[in-house]
Amino acid sequence: MRIEYPNITLESLERLLNERFNEGFLTLRDLPLPSAFKDMVKATNRIVKAIQNREKIALIGDYDVDGVVSTTLMVRFFEEIDYPIEWIIPNRFKDGYGLSSQLIPRIVGSDLVITVDNGISAIEAAKRCKEEGIDLIITDHHIPTEILPEAYAIVNQKQDTCTFPYHEVCGAQIAWYLIASLKNALDVKIDMVRYLELVAVAIIADIMPLQHINRVMVKRGLEAFSKSNLPAIRAFLELRQQSECSSEDIAFILAPLLNSAGRMEDAMHAVEFLTSKNIYDARVRLERLQGFNTRRKEIEEKITQEALKQVNPEDRVIVVWGEEWHEGVVGIVAARVARVHQKPAIVLSYNEKGILKGSGRSVECCDLFELTNACRGYLEKFGGHSAAIGLSLRKENLLSFKNSLQEEYKKRAYRPQKMDPELLGILDFSCISFELTGLIKRFEPFGEKNTKPKFITRNVRIIESATMGKDHTHLRFTFEHNGSFLKGVKFKTTERFEAGTLVDITYFVNENYFNGKSSLQLLIDNIVKL
Repeated sequence: MRIEYPNITLESLERLLNERFNEGFLTLRDLPLPSAFKDMVKATNRIVKAIQNREKIALIGDYDVDGVVSTTLMVRFFEEIDYPIEWIIPNRFKDGYGLSSQLIPRIVGSDLVITVDNGISAIEAAKRCKEEGIDLIITDHHIPTEILPEAYAIVNQKQDTCTFPYHEVCGAQIAWYLIASLKNALDVKIDMVRYLELVAVAIIADIMPLQHINRVMVKRGLEAFSKSNLPAIRAFLELRQQSECSSEDIAFILAPLLNSAGRMEDAMHAVEFLTSKNIYDARVRLERLQGFNTRRKEIEEKITQEALKQVNPEDRVIVVWGEEWHEGVVGIVAARVARVHQKPAIVLSYNEKGILKGSGRSVECCDLFELTNACRGYLEKFGGHSAAIGLSLRKENLLSFKNSLQEEYKKRAYRPQKMDPELLGILDFSCISFELTGLIKRFEPFGEKNTKPKFITRNVRIIESATMGKDHTHLRFTFEHNGSFLKGVKFKTTERFEAGTLVDITYFVNENYFNGKSSLQLLIDNIVKL
């Protein structure tokens, strides 16, 4: 059945985009104070006391981009105030996630341990810290469990008693706020805007909504990115032959590079890259990340094909597993399987200890955390949020877990999204102009909850279609609609179209710069033959 969409004009588009921002566009002056976080003042005072008494401080991060950036921010701060700390990024394969009992031997002797982007579920490890006489400060943004860890202070905006007004912020933002609080308490001169260049990377990579304070922190961070003196950022821009960076560059190029270290070997390589002291070290470390990422893509493609063959199309929630599937890529594979089937997907790797470990990714209509939490009794470990989870279970519980998921899905009566939530409406070619792209640019940066406007035009005639690129996997078009002609491109496709064919197209409008001239171009999302 053909879905009806509203007709879009410049005026209606502006209204639709403004509706995404209840508070309007915030500025850095609108950011809440650090003290709005529960325990922020308590955590700050304890760290200040540790610095004044020359206590031994250890920092525990995480192996994803948010954890890597959070760790880098804290390392950078302590370097600026010339105070030595030890930092640890758990190894995904040897240590597991975040602050765990496996890490306790490495932090024994520390007076104070600070977690960034983890710790809210570290009940057992927190007990061990207390037994060892270690004060523990947890900074995390994940959903708290019913029982909280025994810690000196917990800074997490999702605690019921926390007055911080924005729930959807990432670990690096909380680390940034902690640094701002410490800066004030220690009365040191630090430019907090410069720290936003990396915070922006974490916000985008952790798929935080690009609204409220997140939007302004990313916007100012991307502006700082282009002027950055950090060797890592200079090396990345040099590699890309760019002078600035967009949210898309972060999401699709830099974030996968940073993630690849933890997925393939050890996330410490990503922290070492971001903390490089000179451009030469940064180039070498970036090259290493590129190698990890190339290997990640190869393994991911192989496992994805194996996973897709296992899928039962009748399942409401897809659960697949494989012997020794690389644990570092199962999350990406889950996202790809979910996208192909438009259903939540969980991908698990079976190891020699009889444990299945893996990740799940959801689709628009389904809260995967809520769904899996209802089946928690079958699991050994579990955590995450509505769109993404991590879990482990014994093989003998797999079938019961899978069946329970199907029943829970049915109970909640989730309804698959038939309309494309990113598609705003029908746009006539006559409305496509530089005035339109100028309006769209006002609402950048685009990302989660502020997606780049996508349009549909019906009954478009293909005037010309030809392959391009060295492997002929891209298509370029000339389209005609009601007497207006526009160029378009569709990347990575094996489809072919004949001149004269009538189609419906969904697309983004882009300004293309070539030989000093700018022109309008359609970036094609989908083509449906009529």
